[in-house]
Amino acid sequence: MLLFLFLSFLVSTLGKPKLSTNCLSSKFQNPVHQNRKLQNLDIISKLRDDHDAIELASSDYGNMVHEIPASILYPTSINDIETLIKFAHNNSAPFTIAARGQGHSVRGQAMARNGVVVNMRSLKNHRNGFGITVSGTPSMGFFYADVGGEQLWIDVLNATLEHGLAPVSFTDYLYLTVGGTLSNAGISGQTFRYGPQISNVYEMDVITGEGDFVTCSPEKNRKLFYAVLGGLGQFGIIVRARIALEPAPKRVKWVRMLYNDFSAFTKDQESLISLNGRKQKNALNYLEGLLLMDKGTPENWRSTFFPLSDHSRIISLVTKYGIIYCIEVAKYYDDHILNSVDKELQVLFEGLSFIPGFTFEKDVSYIDFLNRVQSGEQKLQSQGLWDIPHPWLNLFVPKSHISDFNSIVFKDIVLKRNITTGLVLVYPMNRNKWDDRMSAVIPDEDVFYTIGFLHVSGFNDWETIDLQNRDILQSCYNAGIEVKQYLPNYKTMEDWKNHFSMKWRTFQERKAQFDPKMILSPGQRIFNNN
Repeated sequence: MLLFLFLSFLVSTLGKPKLSTNCLSSKFQNPVHQNRKLQNLDIISKLRDDHDAIELASSDYGNMVHEIPASILYPTSINDIETLIKFAHNNSAPFTIAARGQGHSVRGQAMARNGVVVNMRSLKNHRNGFGITVSGTPSMGFFYADVGGEQLWIDVLNATLEHGLAPVSFTDYLYLTVGGTLSNAGISGQTFRYGPQISNVYEMDVITGEGDFVTCSPEKNRKLFYAVLGGLGQFGIIVRARIALEPAPKRVKWVRMLYNDFSAFTKDQESLISLNGRKQKNALNYLEGLLLMDKGTPENWRSTFFPLSDHSRIISLVTKYGIIYCIEVAKYYDDHILNSVDKELQVLFEGLSFIPGFTFEKDVSYIDFLNRVQSGEQKLQSQGLWDIPHPWLNLFVPKSHISDFNSIVFKDIVLKRNITTGLVLVYPMNRNKWDDRMSAVIPDEDVFYTIGFLHVSGFNDWETIDLQNRDILQSCYNAGIEVKQYLPNYKTMEDWKNHFSMKWRTFQERKAQFDPKMILSPGQRIFNNN
C-alpha cells in the first residue's frame, strides 16, 4: 500500500518540471524499512530527479534533442523494472517509460518527456542483473552467452574471449548495450555474411509493456521474440539475450583498396559479398566501404589506417576526382591458416578494379580490429569534440538504385555543397541474412546498401547539415528511390506507416498485444508523436 501511495504521487506529478523523490524517500523512510514485505518492492530510493540524473537522461549522443523526464529509475534488479512498468500499466493515467543504455541514439529515441527513464546501466553494478555467462556443448560445437540487456558489447567480447569464443556479428562501435542494438538491428561489415546482431539471438527475457517477465524464442512466445528484435523498444525491455558464439580467431588481415569509379567500386563489393556462407573458408569476414572527400586528410575520426607517407598521394587523388571510394575488408585467421591467408586474399582480389598501387594492408589482433573505433573516441574526448551535435542519417538503399543515389546524392548534393563532415559509409548487405519475421525494415531486394552519413558539427551549424539530410531524403523521394531509414526518425504517423509498409499492420497488432497502453519508448514518436 505504501508503494502504491508513492507511485500515485509520481503519476500525479508527471508533467511537472520536478519530482521530489528525495523528499518522499525521507518521508516514508521509517515505515518502508520497518515493513519487510515491502522491501523487495521498494523502488522509492531508486528514483532520482537530481540535476545530474535529469541532465544525463534528457540528452543523448546526438546532442540535438532534449526532453526532460519526471524521474529516472536506477534499478538494482530486474524486479524494479517490472514493478515500475506494471504500476504504470495498471494506473488509470499511465505514464511513459524509456529504457536508456549508453544513450547513443541521436534523435531522442531513449528519452521520455515527463515520464520515467530507466537507466539500464545501473543493473551492471548489482548481482541481480544477468551479467555475462558463457555456456554450450563443446562436442557439438554449440556455444552461446547469456547476456544482460544492460551489458556493453565490448564486455561481452572480453568475457567470451576468455573462453576462446566470440559473437560473430558486431557493430563498429562496441561501447553500446546489448539491449540497445538488438532493439534496432546491430549492423556492421560482418552483416553481409553473418547477418545483423538480431539474426544471432537464440532466446531473450523481456519485460513487456504490461510489466510481464517473458522468456521468448523462435519456439516459445515467438510473436514477442520476433516483435522485440528490431522493434525500436516498442514491445518490451530486453533484460537478457542468448547470443550465438563461435571460436574466436587470433589475428586479422585488414585491407583497404581505393577506387575512382563508382560502378567498379559497387561491382567489386557485390562480388566479394557473394561469397557469404557462414562456414565458407574462402569468404571474407568483414566488408565495408567509405568515401574519401576533400577535407584535408584521408583519415577519419573512427580510425587511423593509411601510412602517413601515403597521405599526400591519396589527397592528390581526392583533389583530382572529388570523391574517392574505398573498400575496406578483413580476413580473420589464426595459426593453422597462417601460411595460407595471404594466398586466399590474393585469390579474392584477382579481377578487382581498384586503382593500381592504392591498396593498403595492416595485420592486427582480433580484438584490436573489433575495438578499432575506441582510439578515435578517446582522441575526440580529449579534444572536447565527442559531446557535440551528431546529425546522423543512416539509410538502406536498394541495389537497383545505388548508381542513381551516387549521382543524385553523392555528386549533386554532397560534393557540390561540400559541407559534409565526418565519415560516410557505403557498403552492401545480403537480404537472406535477415529474418523478415522480425520488426526491422529493409528494402525488398536481394542486395541492398547501407549508407551512413556520420556527421559531426558544432552547436551553431548542425541545422545546416540536418537540412542537407532532409534534402537527401526529398531527392530520393523525387527520384523514386525507395530508401528505408536505419535508426529511423519520423514526425508523423503517416511517415511511420510508409516506413513499415507491409509490416505496419503487424507492428500495430504487436503493440496492442504487448504494450496496449503505449507506455514504452515514447521517444521514437511512433505511437506517442504529439
